[in-house]
Amino acid sequence: MSATSVGVRWAIVLVLVTTAIVGTTAASVASEPIRLCVAESGRYLVHADGRPFFYLGDTAWELFHRLDREEAERYLANRAAKGFTVIQAVVVAQLGGLADPNPYGAVPFADKDPARPDEAYFTHVDYIVEKANEVGLVVGMLPTWGSYWKAGSGIFNAQNARVFGRFLGRRYKDRSILWILGGDENVRNDTERATIEAMATGLREGDGGVHLMTYHPRGPGLSSDYFHQAEWLDFNMVQSSHGARDHDNGLFAEHDYLLEPVKPTLDGEPRYEGIPVGFYNAGVDREFRFDDYDVRQAAYWSLLAGACGHTYGHNSVWQMWQPGRTPVIWASTPWHESLDCPGATQMGHVRRLFESRPFQKLVPDQSMILDGPTYGGAKIRAARANDGSFAFIYSPRGEPFTLRVNVIRTSMIRQTWFDPRDGSVRPLHTTDTPGFQTFVPPTRGRGCDWVLVLDDATAKFPPPGRSE
Repeated sequence: MSATSVGVRWAIVLVLVTTAIVGTTAASVASEPIRLCVAESGRYLVHADGRPFFYLGDTAWELFHRLDREEAERYLANRAAKGFTVIQAVVVAQLGGLADPNPYGAVPFADKDPARPDEAYFTHVDYIVEKANEVGLVVGMLPTWGSYWKAGSGIFNAQNARVFGRFLGRRYKDRSILWILGGDENVRNDTERATIEAMATGLREGDGGVHLMTYHPRGPGLSSDYFHQAEWLDFNMVQSSHGARDHDNGLFAEHDYLLEPVKPTLDGEPRYEGIPVGFYNAGVDREFRFDDYDVRQAAYWSLLAGACGHTYGHNSVWQMWQPGRTPVIWASTPWHESLDCPGATQMGHVRRLFESRPFQKLVPDQSMILDGPTYGGAKIRAARANDGSFAFIYSPRGEPFTLRVNVIRTSMIRQTWFDPRDGSVRPLHTTDTPGFQTFVPPTRGRGCDWVLVLDDATAKFPPPGRSE
């Protein structure tokens, strides 16, 4: 079977699965915006009615700026079919976002004045937001890239940032939106802090506080270092960045998990598929790039360390690169061809695994691992349900590990291997012995990652990665 036919087959399957997961029609999504809240536990995001929301994001920073309407619909349909739930995109984009017009000849502001938004530009943003919502996607909207609010060089200040925030808040109050401030920059002085605080205030004034808000820091960095105590910051976001293979981004989630007050956290920019490893370091090999294994490892490490969701990214997709545009960070494959890279499809397997169990019950628990790799690329990470009904244990290199199986509080324990590459399962054993047990994954080595799922056999859970 050709790669093309395989991709088509998976696209059809994923559309059907996503429709079942979302459980709604495009029309109902458009008429009933997705309203998100922080769960009572403070660890996860939920719908307004209390249903868990699994944040599976994709970075499409240049979506509003570079894609025309047909291209945007193609992109959004692809991401919805793969199971993504959030699209992270920037209104005032990084790559010439002030002066280079969108496909219809419009720029965000008249004379680069944030108090004078251009209606034609925002009509295009409106269209993309509406189409995203119609296919069940929440837009993680960044008002501006960070370079535009930096003191001494940007166009935003505390006065016009509040005005612009109020404008955005009012305009998208009735859409399925998350606000993401920051835009790959950290606050360095009081002037910059005042600008961010003012924009947050404006957004709240505009939308009445109906949308959650977070902050996208420069990487490697954490929003909690700057704004954890801020009233407007509903959940934390980290950028574990693109510096090296086997960088344990679970450490960021561990850090935020211990903070007070309790707030959800997630990795909003981990290593991108197809981006050169450590591209910002001197002497980098531009052909040495992160692959699908790297992005899988980042997802499972972070989620099992306590994150409420995860974000994927691809080097060509974030910038919507295609021939004729200057490539950034050595992008080499057109964005529309990069949509179906294996890592993107495998993020759907991540979501389906977690949603096949009440994932909001998960708490990270490294103490259940008695033996096995504790550092480096093979590091085992584990999380268990707070009621003892199930547990996920991730072995990035297929290395054996020993567990305290009695974290599953039941008379019969079902053990299953979940394959992160294709979402398949391999039943292992059902036992009434809750002692210490060593598990040997089916394969071993780089790219041979596995998730062990331990279940209370009496709970009648579906196979891992399958819906009820």
